[in-house]
Amino acid sequence: MAKKQFKTESKKLLDMMVNSIYTHKEIFLRELISNASDAIDKLYFRSLTDDSVGLSHDDFEIRLDLDKDNRILKITDNGIGMTKEELENNLGTIAHSGSLDFKTDDENQHENIDIIGQFGVGFYSAFMVADNIKVESRAFGADEAYLWESSGADGYTIKPCDKEKAGTVITLHIKEDTDDEKYGEFLETYRIRELVKSTATTSATRSKCSPLTVRRRRGARTSMRTSLRTRPSTA
Repeated sequence: MAKKQFKTESKKLLDMMVNSIYTHKEIFLRELISNASDAIDKLYFRSLTDDSVGLSHDDFEIRLDLDKDNRILKITDNGIGMTKEELENNLGTIAHSGSLDFKTDDENQHENIDIIGQFGVGFYSAFMVADNIKVESRAFGADEAYLWESSGADGYTIKPCDKEKAGTVITLHIKEDTDDEKYGEFLETYRIRELVKSTATTSATRSKCSPLTVRRRRGARTSMRTSLRTRPSTA
């Protein structure tokens, strides 16, 4: 399948993410959990007036699964999901207002720039820690699910996939460790637990309808490690 190309600004930002020297790489998890929470909120509010949703308050969840042996971190939500067009629009371009003023001169490329704060890059921040990202999503009410996949600035593919229920699964293949960066920390249960607790207590996600669970895969058995629940948004 031929790869689609990112928009010019998106490609520049992806190059920055892949080669990022940004210190606080853990911020990617906050961004992905926040996106999942937004998706859940959308379907939760729809459920208040649409009985066909078939989910009650306690049915909504965000789940994080760790597979250290295969270097996989997976974030799953049962929110409203995305259509093929929404995957294209949400992940193929950067959502921003105004002009995106990239710092591309040699001097600024070597500064520890607060990239996330400057650009609000959200989903793209995951490329700071992952060398491949897959997004499987099925929109509520849609007949088909789609898989978006990318290994960075060289482009992405979108194709149909098998997914029975509405929601989104993001699978990150975590980069190999280097002398300077220990990406494997994001495959450790204790580290993810810390980040989840920190994320759930921020003002950005405190009111979301998003029970959070963290699970670690051990061989053929998956064990529950942490369960953290936040209250639903009612406004």
